[in-house]
Amino acid sequence: MLSFCSSHKGKFFVFLSFIISKNVFMYKFIITFAFFLLIISCISFISTKKTNKITFKIPKGWEKPTYNFKKNPLTEEGFELGRKLFYDPILSADSTISCASCHLQTTGFTHIDHELSHGIYGKIGTRNSPVLINLAWKKTFMLDGGVNHLEVQPLFPITSEVEMGETIQNVVKKLNRSPKYRALFRKAFGDSAVTGQKMLLALSQFLVQLTSYNAKYDKFIRKEKGGEFTNQELNGLRLFRKYCVSCHKEPLFTSENFENNGLSLDTSLMDFGRMKITQKAEDSLKFAVPTLRNIQFSKPYMHDGRFKKLLEVMNHYTNGVHKSKTLAKELQQPIILSQEEKIDLIAFLFTLSDKDFLFDKRFSFPMDKTER
Repeated sequence: MLSFCSSHKGKFFVFLSFIISKNVFMYKFIITFAFFLLIISCISFISTKKTNKITFKIPKGWEKPTYNFKKNPLTEEGFELGRKLFYDPILSADSTISCASCHLQTTGFTHIDHELSHGIYGKIGTRNSPVLINLAWKKTFMLDGGVNHLEVQPLFPITSEVEMGETIQNVVKKLNRSPKYRALFRKAFGDSAVTGQKMLLALSQFLVQLTSYNAKYDKFIRKEKGGEFTNQELNGLRLFRKYCVSCHKEPLFTSENFENNGLSLDTSLMDFGRMKITQKAEDSLKFAVPTLRNIQFSKPYMHDGRFKKLLEVMNHYTNGVHKSKTLAKELQQPIILSQEEKIDLIAFLFTLSDKDFLFDKRFSFPMDKTER
């Protein structure tokens, strides 16, 4: 198996990039199955000797994460390598776009200055970038659920023509030419040779640690100082639990399901969401239910970024829902909220802001610049 990993990974990535570039239906199978098996089969041969282990913290009362830490043990060295890769535009074809270009820490690791993601050469994507929060509990990734494993997810933006426009082979070549990166890979994995799977594992070690659990809401639930709710926030919580919690379940504030939330089709994008993956009509216009954590700072909202204010979101759910065959059952009947109740609900949503997370220096741009 070890010889297979070292001798065939190049051919595998060539084939993988070809499949993605042609945008054929088989990419789902290749991405979520073949590459997953390659990583899982190879990971046991990656050395983590002489590294400093990290213990992943599970907040009290939360369910066990779905991420398998045994397959990718967390270390300080792996985390720091992933952090550096996340902020480095070397992953893109023209070295202008990094992961952080669309995922800014202070906005919950998403962008705020445009509706749709931007890529190399000024290209525009087709979707609003999702936040990167509490990924250890996620079962699927991408707004259409096209990826079912965190290690695989970065392949999509890296190889997308409208995002980073690069190939894994070229990324690996560039990283291998960097003495600084080779030293970092040696520290993280016990071997200075850069490979695609080790790069993705390092990125995952960074991404999986982006946990947010210290908002005012969390302190309220834990009955801690600083968690005292105002009457307005308490009423907002009551309204939330009456109208919103079926899709945005506490404490993650997502159901991890795919739903049609009543948005009309943007005919300039023709994005049918989950149906692109399953090819099933019953999945038309369904998108992943996002977490609401740090929603105060993660505008614009919806999969296509059509709303810039939370009040616009409230108005959509009370009088803007577009009826269709796949509309979520929770939206089949009108939601009636007064203007005051909308404001109270927004006040509650603001209690989901976790400034400890948004300004945590562990997740910020690494100040020691990489020399190549």
